[in-house]
Amino acid sequence: MYEQQSASASAPNSSSAATATTTSSAALTQQQQQQLVFAQEFWEEQILAAEQFDSDFKNHPLPLARIKKVMKSDPEVKMISAEAPILFSKACETFICEITRRAWLHAEENKRRTLQRSDVANAVSRSDQFDFLIDIVPREEPPKVTKRSSTREDPAPSVSV
Repeated sequence: MYEQQSASASAPNSSSAATATTTSSAALTQQQQQQLVFAQEFWEEQILAAEQFDSDFKNHPLPLARIKKVMKSDPEVKMISAEAPILFSKACETFICEITRRAWLHAEENKRRTLQRSDVANAVSRSDQFDFLIDIVPREEPPKVTKRSSTREDPAPSVSV
């Protein structure tokens, strides 16, 4: 009889462990589903915005001269057409928007309404397409430099004239 009680007592523990594993798997799949829905919605919005884009190509959110300067920093680039910096500007704008929205998802998961460096780092680490940023956006926080207070026992003598 004691063996039956101990066996039945251990059964809920094993089922609760299985439930915890299932719950963590469900949370992971929920996170993956949320990212897939985000990606689908984001790119649908971008395609719609691109199709409805009507501009005179005079005003740009990013400075074209800076983009052109970065493009010319490659020694193999000799000449740049007038359209190329405009396309790069739009590509940079889309890239910034996507990584910001992915970072925002992470901030919301942590019940925050302010983006932090860790949110951007998490957005980079969650997607394979941002692997080229892993060295630029490190996961851990850099050590904080604290100023040491000067606690000298005998202060420097003051000079009076």
